[in-house]
Amino acid sequence: MTAAAATVQFASSRTVAAAPRRAVASPLPPRCSACSLRSTCLPCGMPTADVGDVDGVIRSRRRIRRGEHLYRAGDPFTALYGFRSGFFKSYVDTPDGQVQVTGFPMAGDIVGLDGIVTGVHTGGVVALDDGEACVIPYAQLQDAAARSPALAHQVHRMMSREIVREQGQVALLGNMRADARLAAFLLELSEKFAARGYSATDFHLRMTRDDIGSYLGVTLETISRALSRLQEQGLITAKLRTIAIVDVARLRRLVPQL
Repeated sequence: MTAAAATVQFASSRTVAAAPRRAVASPLPPRCSACSLRSTCLPCGMPTADVGDVDGVIRSRRRIRRGEHLYRAGDPFTALYGFRSGFFKSYVDTPDGQVQVTGFPMAGDIVGLDGIVTGVHTGGVVALDDGEACVIPYAQLQDAAARSPALAHQVHRMMSREIVREQGQVALLGNMRADARLAAFLLELSEKFAARGYSATDFHLRMTRDDIGSYLGVTLETISRALSRLQEQGLITAKLRTIAIVDVARLRRLVPQL
């Protein structure tokens, strides 16, 4: 289900399904107003005076071990999740029984919007390493947003960002050659790491090359060849899952939209 449909449903839906049994959630997470990730998570861009409206919504956090699912397709929708740490893979199951990777959320990202309209999740999210997520119960978020225009506006901004991300993914899977798709993917990761205070040019990939290929709509072999070509051109170095971007400007020129 698209984020556009979810935006409409936010204003009208008040029914939330019962919570499935999951790993035990820890109470009393750090307050959003004091969290180092507030600049990339739900409070991103909110006036400081209004961030406290989010604090009362988040009642617990959940630890997710590597290989564990946060949720699967068909699970009842009860909450959104804001990652505090870790690296994850979102995916959907295709009609022919394959798995299509749809994203790689990390600390500061919000997931779960896919379940708003139907009341069940349409895809899954699995941990690629150990992580932790703040649980944002959707019923409480709706109630808080009804009392706080600033929070309601922020939730719609969050949904709008998801629409933009989906549009970017469609463009990425359009007519770009494999080298351009890979370049765009690496630059996206670079920007996300930089926004979280990490190196923008040296990072470790938690996902496999097969996962990257699924996300970019190409085969594993195509990803391997594209990595080799980018290295031969002196744009990156790649050793196992460690990537170093050597020439950001030239890498950016491979991507028509950037």
